[in-house]
Amino acid sequence: MTIKIGDSIPDVSINTLKDGIQAVNTASFFSGKKSVMFAVPGAFTPTCSAKHLPGYIQHAKDFAAKGYEISCLSVNDAFVMQAWGESQHCPDEITMLADGNGAFVKALGLELDATAFGMGLRSKRFAMVIDDCKVTQLFVEAPGEFSVSSAESVLSAL
Repeated sequence: MTIKIGDSIPDVSINTLKDGIQAVNTASFFSGKKSVMFAVPGAFTPTCSAKHLPGYIQHAKDFAAKGYEISCLSVNDAFVMQAWGESQHCPDEITMLADGNGAFVKALGLELDATAFGMGLRSKRFAMVIDDCKVTQLFVEAPGEFSVSSAESVLSAL
């Protein structure tokens, strides 16, 4: 079942890389703050690297000015997410989150079966606005599309 507006973020452990791999409990991570989390099918993939992450990098200060923290999620390991963030000159305002086993995207109901492309389980391309662990807005892309989850689209909806 896919998460929907009004639902609480599921409590799942994912990772980030800061002074080594750090487990991040999603319920704690999104608690007590306003967040925008966007998810991509894979770090270093064409649309993700050329458009999706760069848009959020470009508008990081705009989101911060509206009181939102930004996180980027992918079904990759924490080392890949850190390397991707560094290669894109990702600012500190964006937290790179690694859902290496896809447990979080499965719990959200937003997993993508990309086995036909040799990529295994991935995340659908989406963005969500989260206020103290509650989903207040959800933008899920149609297969092969990139529009509603872009930084510009989400920023205009805030």
